Amino acid sequence: MDKNLSNLLKWSIEAQTAAQAGQSHSNGNTPASIEGPAPGSGAVATSPAPEVTAPGPRPIDPEVLASLFGGPSEAELMKAAIEVITDPSPEVTLENRLIAFDNFEQLIENLDNANLLEKLSLWTPLLNVLEHEEEEMRFFAAWCVGTAVQNNEKTQERLLAMGGVPKLVKLAMEEGETEKVRRKATYALSSAVRNYQPAMDVAAEEMHKRGHEVLVSSGNKKVDAADMDKVDEVIEWLRAKANSS
Repeated sequence: MDKNLSNLLKWSIEAQTAAQAGQSHSNGNTPASIEGPAPGSGAVATSPAPEVTAPGPRPIDPEVLASLFGGPSEAELMKAAIEVITDPSPEVTLENRLIAFDNFEQLIENLDNANLLEKLSLWTPLLNVLEHEEEEMRFFAAWCVGTAVQNNEKTQERLLAMGGVPKLVKLAMEEGETEKVRRKATYALSSAVRNYQPAMDVAAEEMHKRGHEVLVSSGNKKVDAADMDKVDEVIEWLRAKANSS
């Protein structure tokens, strides 16, 4: 990643972290002021306790701003976010990874940006995070997948081609997985299969392998991906299973 872009991203993360700390401080952590003694009481007056403010982000290097005059492209920001998310360095905290994930999810709400995932080779690293050891990382990865494929046949096709549907089914039905993650994987599956029959067929097959026989109706007919009532039945079953985990 370009050094200046990396510095800008780090500055952005620090700014968000400081803002969150400041908000928490203003919500009740500011020391109350101390009133002076009553006249004639003989007590020594005390000054109000100084208000502690959250430290702001370090000043950004003017050279960075100069080189990025006009701002980095959204494609560059997407790549930078994924680099932070997948960086194996212990110096990158979980908090910073989740901030990068939040930024990434907001970027791919845009249909054009979601379609860039393939061109930027971001599907593989994103789907790999579905198997991350940290619950929050799996949660955000499933969330981003669901956002990327919602009402978008092009990204639904890429998710299926990259092997993402079986991973989501596994995450949604895995014994021992947290309810939070299973529900978000179910959301991603809901976005992946609606109006896209190939993904619905694979999801049905994977769920059948894991013991959910309801998907196979009489005569071995497929669940119609365009029949929202039938798709809702599948998704509601997964949600109920997640709630019972």
